[in-house]
Amino acid sequence: MQKLKVFMTGASGYIGGTVAARLMQAGHSVTGLARTQGTEAKLRAHGIDPVRGELSSHSVVRNAARSADAVINCANAEDPFVVAAIMEGLAGSGKAFVHTSGSSVVGDKAAGKFSPRIYHEDTPFEPLPEKIQRVAVQRAVLAAAGQGVRSVVLCPSLIYGRGGGANPDSIQVPNLIRQAVRSGIPRHIGEGENIWSTVHIDDVADAYLLALERALAGSFYYIENGEASLKSIVQSIARLLGGNQPPQSWSIDEAIAEWGPQAAWFSLGGNSRVSADKARKLLGWKPAGADLFHEIEHGWYRRQLDAGAYAPRSG
Repeated sequence: MQKLKVFMTGASGYIGGTVAARLMQAGHSVTGLARTQGTEAKLRAHGIDPVRGELSSHSVVRNAARSADAVINCANAEDPFVVAAIMEGLAGSGKAFVHTSGSSVVGDKAAGKFSPRIYHEDTPFEPLPEKIQRVAVQRAVLAAAGQGVRSVVLCPSLIYGRGGGANPDSIQVPNLIRQAVRSGIPRHIGEGENIWSTVHIDDVADAYLLALERALAGSFYYIENGEASLKSIVQSIARLLGGNQPPQSWSIDEAIAEWGPQAAWFSLGGNSRVSADKARKLLGWKPAGADLFHEIEHGWYRRQLDAGAYAPRSG
């Protein structure tokens, strides 16, 4: 693959930072949108050339996209304005635009109950009201294939593992660990039988590079490598913390008070089960990251716990 100049949004984040690091390891150069001086410094420290601006800075984003060989959006998956600016900058160029969504678009509000439904890319669905905006944006990205853009949407599931950029930590698993450390009781919502597909961050980054190289215009891919119930994840966290306190259930209202409604209903209380067979077949994606439970009990999250990263904050 030829060496590319890639413009990124979200390059200081968990996904974006890891993707940027992997791009540079492969010999590509990366520029990243930076909202503040602090973000500029973070990007420079990781070898990324900052472009100062907001997601809403239309001309800044448009011009940065236009001057790049490819664009990756790892910022707000629900922001239609940054996507519009990127598509304007790339229109008619045939350049690649890889947009990040997430498998919560097919999530439910099961409050800990099991669902047998598994989604493939061609499985029809209508998003719940909370996810309409995200789905509308990803559909707009895919439609850009008709405007001369090699547009691709990647839809990862629950991501775990150590990130390779400025922000090394994920969201769902650390939130569960912090609650368990602070309260002394690992918790799942309701019965905890709801299931999420999962994927290691290193395998996610590999999928981005393969999408840049091989994905056709208008392509959509789920990204997963296995699945786990939330109860089994919380049981693993209990073992991480010594196994002295077994997991307990709490209500959706208690979970909302702890994590907020989006996380409680979708990220930690709902089902989101998808298949990445298409990415394996068409992109040649071969995930090989460490198992989720290994990362919790013996890997990244164990190291973070030992370093005090999940200790309750004073004040």
